[in-house]
Amino acid sequence: MHLREFFSPDAIKLELEGNTKDEILKELISLLSLDEKSEGMLYKMLKRRENLGSTGIGRGIAIPHCRSLVVSRLRVAFGRKPQGIDFKAIDDKPVYNFFLIVAPPLEVSNQYLPVLGKVAQFAKEPDVPERLGTLDSPQQFIELLGQKDI
Repeated sequence: MHLREFFSPDAIKLELEGNTKDEILKELISLLSLDEKSEGMLYKMLKRRENLGSTGIGRGIAIPHCRSLVVSRLRVAFGRKPQGIDFKAIDDKPVYNFFLIVAPPLEVSNQYLPVLGKVAQFAKEPDVPERLGTLDSPQQFIELLGQKDI
C-alpha cells in the first residue's frame, strides 16, 4: 500500500481560499464531492475531533481526520494555504498543508489508521514541508508521494 494510491488530482487544492480553521475544514470537505447534507455532518464530526485537540501536528502540517457514515470507503484530500493560518497546532506555528482523512466507522479493508500513520510519516520527512510549498500542480503532489515511497 502506497500513500499516492489514495489521492486523486480532483481532491488536491494548492490554493485554499479559507482564512480560518472552520473555512479550511469546509473547503477540504468540499474536495470530496459529497452532497450538502453529508458535508454538514462531516464538518460537525471534524469540529468535534478538533475540539478534543488540534490535528495540527507541527512543521506547518495538519491532519484533520475522523470516521463518519457519510463515506462508504476511505477518502482523502490535500489542501495548501500558502499564507498559512492559525490552526492551534502543537508547535503554535501557522499551518500551510492540510491532509484530510475520512473513513466509514467500519471498513473491511481497515486502512484508516495505516493511512493516517503514513501521512504522519510523510510529514516527518525533513524536506517535505519545504517541498510541499513549491508544488505547482496536483500531479507534482502525487509525484512527491511516489518519490518518498511511503
